[in-house]
Amino acid sequence: MKTTDSFGRPLVAVTGMGVVTSLGQGKSDNWKALTEGRSGIHSITRFPTDYLATTIAGTVDFLPESSRGASLLTFTLADLATEEAVAEAGLPLSDFGGPLFLAAPPVELDWHHRLALYARSKREGDWRSLIEAARQANEGALFDETQFACIAGRLAEKYGTLGLPITLSTACASGATAIQLGMEAIRRGECDRALAIGADGSATAEALIRFSLLSALSTQNEPPEKASKPFSKDRDGFVLAEGSGALVLESLESALSRGAEIIGLMRGCGEKADDFHRTRSKPDGSPAIGAVRAALADAGMSEDEIEYINAHGTSTPENDKMEHLSLSTVFGERMRELPISSNKSMIGHTLSAAGAVEAVFSLMTMREEVIPPTINYENPDPAIELDVVPNVRREAEVATVLSNSFGFGGQNTCLVMAREAV
Repeated sequence: MKTTDSFGRPLVAVTGMGVVTSLGQGKSDNWKALTEGRSGIHSITRFPTDYLATTIAGTVDFLPESSRGASLLTFTLADLATEEAVAEAGLPLSDFGGPLFLAAPPVELDWHHRLALYARSKREGDWRSLIEAARQANEGALFDETQFACIAGRLAEKYGTLGLPITLSTACASGATAIQLGMEAIRRGECDRALAIGADGSATAEALIRFSLLSALSTQNEPPEKASKPFSKDRDGFVLAEGSGALVLESLESALSRGAEIIGLMRGCGEKADDFHRTRSKPDGSPAIGAVRAALADAGMSEDEIEYINAHGTSTPENDKMEHLSLSTVFGERMRELPISSNKSMIGHTLSAAGAVEAVFSLMTMREEVIPPTINYENPDPAIELDVVPNVRREAEVATVLSNSFGFGGQNTCLVMAREAV
């Protein structure tokens, strides 16, 4: 089998995957729910929602760490997905032997730590007094919560990764960016394998309020499972969610030499910046168009070779419109018949984790020969002509997938995956 691509670079294989979302822990539970069209979106119980316009989310509420703060939950989500991925790859759980790239949400102290500091502070409202209170508290958990690299450091120690673990944040594209960095490290010959993880447990009251102030969230609270409706005419915003996805990436040569099962190949990645607005995409879709084309070019593939698209599909009025425009520009009239579906219709928007979670589901689509549906598609938008695999899964042999991640702040990353070398 050829182990290099048409550019002479090492082909990058996926040998292990792990995932956690509001649908459950692990690939089996998630895939069953996803292909049955079940939603993990529900009413929020973690914190009071009185007077809030949005009272629903796709929070992960079934873990002991679910109510112990965003930092600890993000670590736990990343850890569970990574453990599943490394185990499937057949590698030692404590001696991975490659670098780690983690997509994680920005650092923020949980409220129970903030209130404790306020109580210790001698002068209310004075930041110097709060810093002194934190210094005197001398609590390891408090310190860890303020360090952006802490989660990656703990994962690196547990799994025995090599080099300095990288933590990154490129908004909603973060998970895809982590995969891109892992791919590029292998292509450059810096390593034989890499861990790429996206995790986000930051569906807090503050996050909900901030996104609400940006008019980004759905306010269709009843019933919760009907709120996320990508590409529908009555879509009104995304649903905040939590989750994690992890991939073990290996050079194909390395994977074959140790007899690993090849789940799929990461063929290409493309990224483009959009400086139009901090939340809105450029109206002409040119950065997204550029990212898709860059991913295809990097994969050495043409538009006609893509057989399925895992949409960014947030369910916000502008983003879905822009994604349709960009894809129609790249794929032309074929876009009306090319299947495209949005996992976010069932799991919500997992923010920093989304690109990694959706990469896992894209690879499973190829392996299981089933395309998950876009649920809640009951009121089609006549301005968006797409085959969204409405409401019911579709049996299909899929050999190639494009997965889109278009983030706030104009950070766009697209991935091309294949079932085998093409």
